[in-house]
Amino acid sequence: MPTVEAARKTAEKGSFADAPVNKSLKPDAKVELLRKMVRIRRFEERSLQAYQGGNIGGFLHLYNGQEAVAVGSISLCGEHDHIITAYRDHGHALSVGMTMNECMAELYGKATGCSKGKGGSMHFFAPDKNYWGGHGIVGGQTPLGLGLAYAVKYKGLTGSCLCYMGDGAVNQGAFHESLNLASLWDIPVIFVIENNRYSMGTSLDRSSAFRECLAKRAEGYDMDWQQCMGHDIYEVRAAIKIALDRAHQKSRPTLIEIDTYRYEGHSVADANKKKYRTPEEIESYKNSKDPIQFFKKQLLGEGHLTEELYESIDKAAKEEARIAAEFADQSPYPTRESIHEDVYWETDQPDGRTSHGRIFFNDEIE
Repeated sequence: MPTVEAARKTAEKGSFADAPVNKSLKPDAKVELLRKMVRIRRFEERSLQAYQGGNIGGFLHLYNGQEAVAVGSISLCGEHDHIITAYRDHGHALSVGMTMNECMAELYGKATGCSKGKGGSMHFFAPDKNYWGGHGIVGGQTPLGLGLAYAVKYKGLTGSCLCYMGDGAVNQGAFHESLNLASLWDIPVIFVIENNRYSMGTSLDRSSAFRECLAKRAEGYDMDWQQCMGHDIYEVRAAIKIALDRAHQKSRPTLIEIDTYRYEGHSVADANKKKYRTPEEIESYKNSKDPIQFFKKQLLGEGHLTEELYESIDKAAKEEARIAAEFADQSPYPTRESIHEDVYWETDQPDGRTSHGRIFFNDEIE
């Protein structure tokens, strides 16, 4: 079974930086990966500030601590690779190239948001960038990710779908149904478990029956699986490259478990975030495995980064986030009339309508 073992053996002598997929990176490309991670961190921090200031309502699931997973994996995607995830979706959105302005405006519920102010934190979308959201139903994105990958194969394209989820989604029936069909039909889908250990507030040991790791469940579906650490962007890229090659060359699925950690609660409204885990545990991870500081240290050691350059990257990300919050604050809310838009395709494209009957919010009966 192909895994990251070859890369691990290389790492024992040096680091995952020596894996071919990372060794081929130009210095500027490495710095850009760090820049993307810093932008996510500063965006999330500004989002939290806006939420606490009463500018954001509803839920807010922050990605602080998991930046290397989204940035590392999405950095390898090609023209026909698609992305879909759960409600902790800000990091993936920024990784595919969405702007802070459209993302922050969506958090504010404004018409200039990526989902026109109707989706909020959990429902960022950018179809033009092969990014299909942001989904609020736990595990609900897994059959959709399967479908996206099926479409890639059906069209005869070389591509895949990276379908992300948290460890809390792996016990949902839809997830297991998706694994079964993916293996049965040879679908090029990569299911990525971002295992931040606590689901909505229950530790992994108390919520899931497993041996060794969650990814090993793939063996029950005759599917390849991998496991890697999520604080090292080089290791994430090494693992994802193997899965992408499998999807592109063999049209076979993979289940990957990436061990990571979230600094904040399940959502900002999680009042128990320091009760089901200790402050010492959080600080320990930050001090030893913070993905940004870990990669920064690597790049400093490689001679591709200076403290001055890092400070400029950080300063620029903070300013970009500040401007995004200002943009969101000044943007208009959706109109009352727009509530009827974007519900069904046929309501926005009446000339192309083929169905018959009454649309529930329309008084007109055909």
